[in-house]
Amino acid sequence: MVNARPLFVSVSGQLLICQAESQKFIYESSQDSIDRETLHLLGIYNKRPCYALFHAPNTPIPPGFEWRALRSFLGQVDDLHFDLAGRACQIISWDREHRFCGSCGQETAASSVDNARICHDCNKQFYPRISPCVIVVITREDHCLLARNAAWERRYFSALAGFVEPGETVEYALHREVKEEVSIEVQNLKYFGSQPWPFPGQLMLGFHAEHKAGEIEVDQREIVEADWWHYQNLPPCPNPYTLSGRLIEHFVSECIESGR
Repeated sequence: MVNARPLFVSVSGQLLICQAESQKFIYESSQDSIDRETLHLLGIYNKRPCYALFHAPNTPIPPGFEWRALRSFLGQVDDLHFDLAGRACQIISWDREHRFCGSCGQETAASSVDNARICHDCNKQFYPRISPCVIVVITREDHCLLARNAAWERRYFSALAGFVEPGETVEYALHREVKEEVSIEVQNLKYFGSQPWPFPGQLMLGFHAEHKAGEIEVDQREIVEADWWHYQNLPPCPNPYTLSGRLIEHFVSECIESGR
């Protein structure tokens, strides 16, 4: 594996270079033509090292290739490839955004032993960051609570979600977000799973929870509409390639299996 020819993922912001009219974004290239200072190891892919590489958007790309937006891969590639593409975008964005120290303003340098940038003037290290978020489908017997965000252009409903704030546990953040957005209380939190969400750098932590008390009253800032929906009559909502969609799908499956 040491001598295996490396693979590359070329990125600019949330754009990736792909083979034309496809979702193939992993390619081979001669190491001699690659600036090693811009490389970031993503991991081992098919027993070969795979690197993220920054490609300036105003420089030519090889014939037969084109730029594709990261979001266009949703539902079009499997989880492994979507997570790999998302990781490449996040790593490159972090590297480009931390070229200078946020404390003293001096130029940083890539660490030779870690995935970090270092300021040698004030000895600070900067690692890639992710933002943890909670996302929850609240249930009440054979109904679930879905809401419409003010930022969405069309009438589309999803699970409630929000960022975990400093000093909070994930559970406390979930209770707080639900109370702030729809004014109800929940109980019996059950962890479901997680999903990297690189738009631009979240880690979604999914839960189911049961309604405990209160009536829906939306905040009219983030949430403009919310209601209880019967599992056989759901509104337009996310596909199961998102964590929200998987949470909803699991709720529906449980209702069907229980014969509700």
